[in-house]
Amino acid sequence: MGNPQGIQFKSVDEFLDNLPEKELEIVLFLRKIILECMPDLKEKLAYNVPFYYRHSRICYIWPASVPWGKVEKGVAIGFCKSASFLDQTFETTNFSSKSLFSSIKEIDVVNLKQQIHKAILIDEQIVKARRRKIQ
Repeated sequence: MGNPQGIQFKSVDEFLDNLPEKELEIVLFLRKIILECMPDLKEKLAYNVPFYYRHSRICYIWPASVPWGKVEKGVAIGFCKSASFLDQTFETTNFSSKSLFSSIKEIDVVNLKQQIHKAILIDEQIVKARRRKIQ
């Protein structure tokens, strides 16, 4: 399967350099929030957009200018593990798998940080479950 965008970015910096200004502003803001919540993360390009990992994929930032992500306008932040991984000890009503923003003003930073922290907990639960299976 070819790259429908016709560009393959070699780094996150190259990806950022190619974004339209409006999307860049949102991406940089979302990236800053993610980095604050996960200082030990790994940031890698996948599907030509940045994905954020700890033990596994946690979330990604997908701007509309990367067309095959089904983001028609603005920038999406998506979570790679669904709320179904959460057990009854977690509140799942505010967990969404993808949020779309057309401006920084639309971003509820407190709620977004809560979602990121929930995604980190899911990642921790998954790695603990894998370790139990190995033992």
